[in-house]
Order: sequence, then C-alpha cells, then structure tokens
Amino acid sequence: MIKEIQGGVTAPKGFQAAAVEAGIKYQNRMDMAMVYSDSPCRTAGTFTTNVVKAACVLWDKQMVEESDYCQAVVINSGIANACTGEQGFSYCRQTAETMAEALHIPQNACLVASTGVIGMQLPIERIKAGVKALAAELSETEEAGTKAARAIMTTDTRHKEVAVTFMAGGKEVTLGGMCKGSGMIHPNMCTMLAFVTTDLAISRQLLQEALRENVQDTFNMVSVDGDTSTNDTLLLLANGQAKNPEITEKNEDYEAFREALLYVNTHLAKLMAGDGEGATALVETHVYHAATKEEARILAKSVICSSLTKAAIFGHDANWGRILCALGYSGAKFDLEKIELFFAAGEKKIRIFKDGVATDYSEEEASEILSQPEVQILVDMKMGDSEARAWGCDLTYDYVKINADYRS
Repeated sequence: MIKEIQGGVTAPKGFQAAAVEAGIKYQNRMDMAMVYSDSPCRTAGTFTTNVVKAACVLWDKQMVEESDYCQAVVINSGIANACTGEQGFSYCRQTAETMAEALHIPQNACLVASTGVIGMQLPIERIKAGVKALAAELSETEEAGTKAARAIMTTDTRHKEVAVTFMAGGKEVTLGGMCKGSGMIHPNMCTMLAFVTTDLAISRQLLQEALRENVQDTFNMVSVDGDTSTNDTLLLLANGQAKNPEITEKNEDYEAFREALLYVNTHLAKLMAGDGEGATALVETHVYHAATKEEARILAKSVICSSLTKAAIFGHDANWGRILCALGYSGAKFDLEKIELFFAAGEKKIRIFKDGVATDYSEEEASEILSQPEVQILVDMKMGDSEARAWGCDLTYDYVKINADYRS
C-alpha cells in the first residue's frame, strides 16, 4: 500500500540536500541545489529527445550509462549551459571535479543539471564556489529538501516535491522526488528537471527499465506550450538503505515499486502542468475505452497540446469542436458517432457530445466547470479497454508576457 508522507528528496534513508545563493543569474534568491547520498546509488535516467542537447545532458547520459554508481547531483538555475560548445562541457567536468573533491567521492559519481537561458556560458567560478558551499550545508532534514526544490525553480511559481512509502520484502521503503518546470514543456520530456530518490535495493537494469516505462505515462504526457527543451533530465537514485532483499526479477516487490514510482512521477507531472507559465488551471484529458494504449496516449496528448482548446478553457468557453478537431488530427482512427465527451471538475460532470452531435447541455454550467482550478476533459472512445491521461494548462495572456521578457 502506497502512503503519501511529508517531504521530498531527503525523505529516503541516507539522502541529504542543500541550497545556496550563488549569483548565477538571479539576485537575492537561492539558485543552486545539491542532492547527495551517503552511500553509492544505482542510477537510472531519461533525457530530452531534442537533437540539441545541453552539455549537462550529455554529461549525465555518459555517467548514467558508464559509471558503476552515482552519488550526488548539483543543479543550477538561471543558465541552461545549452549551445555552449566544448567550453560548456568542460564546465560540467570542472563542476564534477569540484563535487568529487568536496564530497570525497569519484568524479564519475557526480551528476550535474542546469536550467535557464540557452546560449550563455556558466560563471564557472561561482558554480565551483556554490558547490563547496552546498557540500558544507548538506542536511537530511525535510526543510533542506524543500529548499533544494525551491532553488531549482526558474519561472515556476511554487516548488514541487512529494514523498511516499511502500513495502518491499517486508521492509518499509521510501521514495521521494522534486522537479521544476513551467514553460518549454512538451511530451517526449520537457524543460523539466526531476530528481527521484529511494532507499530501495534494486538491480540497475530493472531500475532503468522501470523508469523508462514509467516516463511514458507521466512526464511524457505533459504539455504546456509545445516546445521540447534542450535540458530535460529525469534522474532516479537508489541507495539500497531500506535493506529489502535486492529486487533482481519482476516479482511482487518490483510491481510495488513500479506503482510507487508511478504515483510520485504522476504527482510531480501534474504539479508541473498546473504551474505552466501564466496558467490559471490544470487541465487533464482522460481518454478511455480506446482500442490500444498507444492510441489512447496519442488522443489524450493531441487534445492537451491544442492551443485552441487551451485558449478556450482560459476563456471558460465550452468550445467542444476544438477538442473533436484535435482528436481528429491526432492520427488515431475512431468512429465519431460513438464518442462521448464530458467536462468535469470536482463532483460536477456534464456530457457535452454524444451520437455525433452536441447534447442539450447548459452553457452556464459548462462555463462554471471550466472556470475551476482543475478541469477534466473526459473522452469515451467506446472501442476497447485501454486508457491514458495527459496534463496541461490553459493558455493565457501572461504566457506571452513571461516569454517575451524571459532573457531580460
């Protein structure tokens, strides 16, 4: 049974965190964070599908694939270290060297992540000073984890973290996570950084497999604005300190872990979607009774990515034709005469479309539902047993204002 608890990345045994003000780009705010395990971690990762990959993404991919274990990650906000050439990659190496020295761990156990403006070089001396300050501030407290979650924010309006416990091999296991993400968010990973920690004992192969599968139904189902970033990174560190029998096969304990990971990453993904730049509402599209899982995903993402649908929700306008249009150009095949479409929020739910035509619904009631902070678009395909959910937000005037002035 999964139980949500207070905290984030410091909730599992053996994990510590810290945050400092390093002056990378912002003034008078924390802009560097560190997550550290006092013992080596099996590590898994997924990264941006953008051909243009930030230097830190290239570094982390190499470390996750080639290192026997990882033990720490340092994150800076403000500057993305993307499109920075060999100099940018050398700054990743120098950051890792400073981490290794400060933490007394191997350089290839050090991961780095950056978020912010593309094309600017990192102020490496400030980064190095920040690493040393972070190492001195490490703490296992809940407060330290929360500070780290705040330090990695850019245009985010609130920090994002969650933690849960579950049972594996008769031992209580903890899973905690934090993420950032508000704009340049689109399926196939996004301008998001996410870091998940656990004290579970599990093989490296199964850890990576679980994460790779999980991301398809969590972070890859989020879209804010249709732009896939250069920097998105999801790292999962497992240090085994729960002392459960190591999971080396797909048994009951593995399924318990998969469910807990789904809970954590879904929670973080929804927090990102609801905090989209300028957003006033979290929007969830739930497609069910689809022919296949893949078609359900395609249909749900098509609706959540529709700018016209997002704008209609901002205006509290039940313009259901835009939703059907998005379903229609998704590439999935279906019978329009069978579909049922609903709007829902909280306990309220109304049917908008059935048998190929609009129902006799109340525009006032529909507008009231669409004015809530969390809105659901429910699509019953009536074709099979598969389902999928995708998350996004409304498209507002403030989104344009934020992104028109982002570099200044």
